[in-house]
Amino acid sequence: MNDPRARLAAAQDWVAKLIDHVDHSQLPDPTPCTEFDVRQLLGHLFTGASLVTALAEGTDPMEVPFVSEIGESDWGGDYRAITRRAREAWPEPLDLDTVVTIPRGEVTLGGALAGWVGEALTHGWDLATATGQPSEADPVLAEFALAGAAEIVPAQLRVIPEVPFETVVEPAVDAGPTERLANFFGRVSRQPG
Repeated sequence: MNDPRARLAAAQDWVAKLIDHVDHSQLPDPTPCTEFDVRQLLGHLFTGASLVTALAEGTDPMEVPFVSEIGESDWGGDYRAITRRAREAWPEPLDLDTVVTIPRGEVTLGGALAGWVGEALTHGWDLATATGQPSEADPVLAEFALAGAAEIVPAQLRVIPEVPFETVVEPAVDAGPTERLANFFGRVSRQPG
């Protein structure tokens, strides 16, 4: 597997820019990820970044809460600080075939990092949609994440109650790759066409 860290960094940078433009008044608003309002979604985005940082620093990712607490200001700066810690902590060379335990089970480190590209982009799309921001990330990143998601979360897994993914939503004809990624994870954005 190619090292996905650069892609993950790019996805997290996009998310940080979205976080910069969230207003306090939007925190209780609903999001396309129906289990989260905007505040909870921000906390979950912080969790994703913290999980990566835990692996990079060699601490236990299982101790990271599902929804992290967020401060009252400079969310973008706080998010960047977490992602920067991970980027600075990775050992070189990095063995991407190392098996790690994350909240969804055991996976290779490379697989976990690639999966977090999709997680960041999907929840970034949720945040952008909920807060009225442009919701398409770099199409190359989104296509990478979509290809990986289709391989990791095939349709037959979705019928298992323990698998936390919604049914795939048919994308609109003109949906961009980030929206199609969100649709793959069950987000309804527009009527299919």
